[in-house]
Formats: sequence, C-alpha cells, structure tokens
Amino acid sequence: MKLNTAVAKSLLMAASIGVVVPLSAQTPPKPKPDAIKQEKAEAEPKIDGITIVRKDGRFIGLTVEGVQFQLRFYDAKKKPEAADVARASARWSPVNVKAELRTVLNPADGGMALVSPGVVRPPFTFRVFFTLFSANDEVIETFTVEMHP
Repeated sequence: MKLNTAVAKSLLMAASIGVVVPLSAQTPPKPKPDAIKQEKAEAEPKIDGITIVRKDGRFIGLTVEGVQFQLRFYDAKKKPEAADVARASARWSPVNVKAELRTVLNPADGGMALVSPGVVRPPFTFRVFFTLFSANDEVIETFTVEMHP
C-alpha cells in the first residue's frame, strides 16, 4: 500500500503536534485548598459584625451583643485599635415600636469599644443612624447602617 505524500505529511504533522503541544501546555500543579484558606486567614483579619469603612480608610465593626450596640474600632490593616472618639449617638425606628429610639454609646473595654445601654430589642430590621463625637462635642463622622436579621 502506497501512501500519498500529502497524507504522509499530515500524519507526520499530527504526530509532531501531539508530542509538542502536551509538553508545552502543561500547567503547574494547583495548591491545595487548605493552603489557600490558611494564606487568606493569615493575610486578612476578620472584623466581627457589620463592617463600616471610615473616610480615612480605617474600619468600625458594629455588633448587637444581647440588647446593646457595640462599635469596635480597627486600623487600616483591620487590627483592633482604641476608639478615637469620645462617644457616639444612635437613632433608629424599630418595626415593633411607633416612636424613634435614641441612645448614647459610651467607652467600654478600656476604650477599645463604644457600648450602648441595653435598649436594642429584636427583631433587628431597621436602619440605624450613628454620629461620632469628639471630646469637645464636635461631630467627627456620621454613617447609616441597614440592620437585617
């Protein structure tokens, strides 16, 4: 059986491509999922609760512990830091009360957090407005947070 030159050339090309392509198309082995999770855990600390980004690039973590609002302060690398404000005020309209509620958050945990008295009742479905004050009663910052259960 005689092979046509065109058929012979195409067979040779197919054989050479089959050898070259798999060698050049090899990908490096993927890292294990556990290693990826560990790198992410080490790379970025977690902020508890709702994360609020401040204007200067730092963060605030808002949580409701029991029946209290808690504001915890974090630096730009999401590491805990002391509160740079003297106090904060909060106002919200809960779904089960017809009036607007207000409270003042004062320093706690050695100045690392601002905590309200026990006035927050479930269900936590409302919009809360926060105002941060300096020691001279000057408004430093305001922000709004949508609370959802």
